[in-house]
Amino acid sequence: MELLDKLNWRYATKAMNGQSVPQEKIDNIIEAASLAPTSSGLQPFEIVVISNQAVKDQLLPAASNQSVVADCSHLFVFAAWDTYTAERINKSFDLVNEVRGFTNEGWENYRQRLLDGYPSRDAEENFAHAARQAYIAFAMALTAAAFEGVDCTPMEGFDPNAVDEILGLREKGLRSCVLLPVGYRNAEQDWLVNLPKVRKPKSDLVTMIE
Repeated sequence: MELLDKLNWRYATKAMNGQSVPQEKIDNIIEAASLAPTSSGLQPFEIVVISNQAVKDQLLPAASNQSVVADCSHLFVFAAWDTYTAERINKSFDLVNEVRGFTNEGWENYRQRLLDGYPSRDAEENFAHAARQAYIAFAMALTAAAFEGVDCTPMEGFDPNAVDEILGLREKGLRSCVLLPVGYRNAEQDWLVNLPKVRKPKSDLVTMIE
């Protein structure tokens, strides 16, 4: 039950104290995000991890001046591919073949199915799909942070165009979709820290079909 205890401990931290998170913990959070399952194993996103104070300060206005952006130890920016291309798909499939040391006819047929379908779709549709995959990794990072005893704040309340411009993401074929400031809570300044966690009853959340 340790994981559930950690998830009950975590909350969307509203104030952080600027204390640095040990690199080992940051590495573990990154590794957890890397291990997230994604559609076709493409991992159609990148994660920008910012500890540079000047860059965090620059991003602050783009995030409605929410203090955790500047006061966190590390700011994780999850940025999804702006679309799927043949180059991106082939790079992913080639990596699988390289790591596994062989090619598989079924796998190659599946590669061709994606090449025949994804690149020709509307770019906005592709970005929306890629962003959903980024959110899976984001959830893994959030969970890993809790497991490491590190606070974090899930954030969609930001101007993605401004963030993309500051970080030069569009030039890399990326678009920001969610932020995760990681650090340690400032309990004296955080109005949410001692309030009970509220979730709707399981009867309103889960339908069991037996």
